[in-house]
Amino acid sequence: MHSNHLLLEEPIRMASILEPSKASSFPAMTKIVGTLGPKSRSVEVISACLKAGMSVARFDLSWGDPEYHQETLENLRAAVKRTKKLCGVMLDTVGPEVLVVNKSEKSISLQEDGFVVLTPNQELEASSELLPINYDELSKVVKKGDTIFLGQYLFTGSETTSVWLEVSEVKGDDVVCEIKNSATLVGSMYTLHAAEIHIDLPTLSDKDKEVIASWGVKNKIDFLSLSHTRHAEDVRQAREFLSKLGDLNQTQIFAKIESVEGLTHFDDILQEADGIILARGNLGLDLPPEKVFLFQKAALYRCNMAGKPAVLTRVVDSMTNNLRPTRAEATDVANAVLDGSDAILLGAETLRGLYPVETISTVSRICAESEKVFNQDLYFKKTVKYVGEPMTHLESIASSAVRAAIKVRASVIICFTSSGRAARLIAKYRPTMPVISVVIPRLKTDQLKWSMSGAFEARQSLIVRGLFPVLADPQHLADSNNATTESVLNAALDHGKLAGVIKAHDRVVVCQKVGDASVVKIIELED
Repeated sequence: MHSNHLLLEEPIRMASILEPSKASSFPAMTKIVGTLGPKSRSVEVISACLKAGMSVARFDLSWGDPEYHQETLENLRAAVKRTKKLCGVMLDTVGPEVLVVNKSEKSISLQEDGFVVLTPNQELEASSELLPINYDELSKVVKKGDTIFLGQYLFTGSETTSVWLEVSEVKGDDVVCEIKNSATLVGSMYTLHAAEIHIDLPTLSDKDKEVIASWGVKNKIDFLSLSHTRHAEDVRQAREFLSKLGDLNQTQIFAKIESVEGLTHFDDILQEADGIILARGNLGLDLPPEKVFLFQKAALYRCNMAGKPAVLTRVVDSMTNNLRPTRAEATDVANAVLDGSDAILLGAETLRGLYPVETISTVSRICAESEKVFNQDLYFKKTVKYVGEPMTHLESIASSAVRAAIKVRASVIICFTSSGRAARLIAKYRPTMPVISVVIPRLKTDQLKWSMSGAFEARQSLIVRGLFPVLADPQHLADSNNATTESVLNAALDHGKLAGVIKAHDRVVVCQKVGDASVVKIIELED
């Protein structure tokens, strides 16, 4: 890891700090994933979220029934039509999560220095003396002195809703714990996290498989967020499962890293996965606090060099109940951008928080400010050096397009792509200007029926920093001669003009395939 020099452009003028931020319709290059739930499922609120900068919607099927989430998804589709803003769909699995079941849903208060028993007997009622869990083997994997965290929304740092326990003895199947902080647990289910302990449950639970095969297939999900990924094998098995489901063989798998076990196998996991989600909530429990920043920087660097999207969670917890983030949180979001994140994932803040729309627009504004000072020059050199020579054909075209765009101060890069790979490679070099990726639909057949592909590819670029997809109109593509490319290019330019990123006399870099050759050209616009 030799990448820890400042990713800031020097010097920053004080004057620029005092200028008000400009509004633009591409608010930020960094993307925002919002989790939809009770406070964010109406067409109105979702439309406002899309306008504020959300480009992927996450559905957490560990709670609520599929019908509830289906209704939310129909509202999302209506909002997409209304706002004309594309949005990807991410399904989050439950994975090997140990849960405490509180059937009566009465709140349970735990007192510091008292004791509480964790038992696998789920017939029993939860109380302040006894908590039934869904995992029979806990007593076999923990020992005296181990740390266990427990709460409804894992340990945000405001420790009144979650509790920290220390194992004091193991009695048969039961685990007796000393309570380290007073807390009140509310709701019907709490998550249990045992620090640095391997929970021997499958990464895709039977419930996950059922939800993916029904809800996931029916809705052709773009992304699967694979919770608690611990080994590359987890990703391979999930991919095998998806490819058997027909409609989901194009779904991208994002490995969610949330334990030391996942970090240990990070490089192998990164090779297998389409992207990475760094779940800092759980990781913050598994790692000592002083190590959290290091793994973030190291992991983001590796994702960037591999050209795979990296998503960061848990950034503005306090906005769940407040209109403004704390200073530390605002700084944290900015650092995530400077460290190289592609997207920021919001959980409780949009799911049940009081200010889902304000949270998205606040995060988006912080990202936009950080992008202005992101040291692109240094990043570019570092990436080229990392990739080394000889470069693949595509990689050299992508890096040349970015270099040209920066040299001529182009206002956008337009990239024609059918698989989305070329556009993602251009984004890998983190140009300072937006990349409009024009996804050319392809006709394909499974011998029974013909179908147009392209929508998947377009939506999957919605999680990549700096990529803004436009789906080319198949009517423009009737034949493959030059006139059609011309009309598609004009449509893309119009899109950029409407969005306010291209104006008269601007230069635009275009990257496309002509026959067997890849061409990077610079065009200068008239009035």
